[in-house]
Amino acid sequence: HVQLVESGGGSVQDGGSLRLSCAVSGYSYCLGWFRQAPGKEREGVAALDYDGYSRYADSVQGRFKISQDNAKNSLYLQMNLLNPEDTAMYYCAADALDLTSLNPLYPVGFRGQGTQVTVS
Repeated sequence: HVQLVESGGGSVQDGGSLRLSCAVSGYSYCLGWFRQAPGKEREGVAALDYDGYSRYADSVQGRFKISQDNAKNSLYLQMNLLNPEDTAMYYCAADALDLTSLNPLYPVGFRGQGTQVTVS
């Protein structure tokens, strides 16, 4: 069983930056982030596997960076050059993303309670 607790969301202006954090307890092969905006389907954002291989959605490539601090059991998502299309609830995910396609697999796997990101 994996427990995930996100933090770091908030409101930011167009072009701004935010850093999301996720406290992770338990073992998983793949950690990542997906997001969901009202009325839209879940969208995989970024994923990082146990070997350090990372993958990003085309919509965030070059703007977002996923990283992990094993000593702190934490996962991060640095988000730069945010725009209103990035507005969504962001979820930390464990074994809940297809690492190749980034398709969210949840409810397979685990996710946190989510943290809201609003860009205006």
